[in-house]
Amino acid sequence: MFPLKLLFIFFSILCSIFLLRLFLHRSGLIYAVRRFADWFEDRFHVHQHLKVPEFNDSTHQENQFYRRVSLYVNSLASLEDSDFTNLFSGKKPNDIVLSLDDDQVIFDTFLGARVSWLNRVQRDAANQVVTRSFVLKIRRKDKRRVLKPYLQQIHAVSDDIEQRRKELKIHNNCGGRWKSVPFNHPASFDSMVMDSDLKSKIRYDLETFLKSKQYYHKIGRVWRRNYLLCGPSGTGKSSFIAAVANLLSYDVFNVDLSQVRDDADLNILLLHTTCKSLIVIEHLDRYFSEKSKVSSSGFLNFMDGILNFQDERIMIFTMNTKEGIDSNLLRPGRLDVCIHFPMCNFNSFKDLACNYLGVKEHKLFPQVEEIFQSGATMSPAEIGELMLANRNSPSRALKSVITALKTASSPAELPYASEDGGGAGHWKETVPKEFRKLYGFLRMKSCKKPGSFDHDDADMIERRPIILNE
Repeated sequence: MFPLKLLFIFFSILCSIFLLRLFLHRSGLIYAVRRFADWFEDRFHVHQHLKVPEFNDSTHQENQFYRRVSLYVNSLASLEDSDFTNLFSGKKPNDIVLSLDDDQVIFDTFLGARVSWLNRVQRDAANQVVTRSFVLKIRRKDKRRVLKPYLQQIHAVSDDIEQRRKELKIHNNCGGRWKSVPFNHPASFDSMVMDSDLKSKIRYDLETFLKSKQYYHKIGRVWRRNYLLCGPSGTGKSSFIAAVANLLSYDVFNVDLSQVRDDADLNILLLHTTCKSLIVIEHLDRYFSEKSKVSSSGFLNFMDGILNFQDERIMIFTMNTKEGIDSNLLRPGRLDVCIHFPMCNFNSFKDLACNYLGVKEHKLFPQVEEIFQSGATMSPAEIGELMLANRNSPSRALKSVITALKTASSPAELPYASEDGGGAGHWKETVPKEFRKLYGFLRMKSCKKPGSFDHDDADMIERRPIILNE
């Protein structure tokens, strides 16, 4: 009798589990009940149908709003949960795009209102497509409240999707004109070696900027953000610029001041840049230390003058040191954010080892940390190149870094101790031949000098008094 009771209890538990799974399963009872409830509720509301045809009826030209609706509808999260959808390859490698099937209905919710889209496709007797259109179904009681902001939402989302799908370009000035090539730099915020807190702050600042158009216009300012990147060569300033361009999907306009004839030429270049772009001027300290055909007032007007009126642009300037720079250039309102790019420390070294060698811990790490604590330092670019050259053997790569750090621990032995390479003679005698060749290729033009920056590395981002947040 007792085994029968146990068997009955066990069978009851199995049946309960089966019924519970059936009840909770998406294709089970609860899903069917939800679908029926939605159908039943729709029967008691008066709906209005708004058609968005693919072509304008009068001119047979493409309806641009149809394209926007297509981008928006095919980006809805509910499409991923639908019973059926189409998968297509995108323009970028490994990019998969979801797309509605013919006559498929997809639902969306906006400001508490539930709407639906029908991808209507009409065919002729030969099964050839005659017309395509999207049909929006909305409750009449919700139309006055949500229709206008909902259409604005479609415009905003479709613009963002198009911006991220477009092919980026980098533009360089030559002879007073811009010449462009595709921009395929692989740098990203994930791969960038930078303090994690600093990286998060910068990313938040950029993303906040993208959402601040109305706020900027409300306070009467051009929707623009200016950054100054300051630090020795090889510390990642150019990689940062590429990462920002990829994050925002912005074209890059790289201004070579040596190719600019005068102030008027610089203004013409500015007028021919576009919105949604990065305008970059590198080595700004070199520009101020050399004779240039562009005047100081002309350059300051370029930064924030009346001709700089294009919305949604970011200007980025780089320099090795702020010493000797005119204070007018660094004043609040002209520069919004200043970011310090320091030489490599042990934390940066570990990030480099993870990126280049795929190792998070190694028996040689304590030795490397001890050398950093003794005051030795190198640029991230130098250490990265040593790891790249020995990427097949992490131990050999770390030993090469240790040797180079020990050599660099004395400033007199640094291969980049002076502009003309002074001090490199003794260095050549103490470093193996393969490292001399590598350093000859990587020789830096400047190094970090004591007192170049009057703030700690923990405070690497200097926010100017004017920080705009929504």
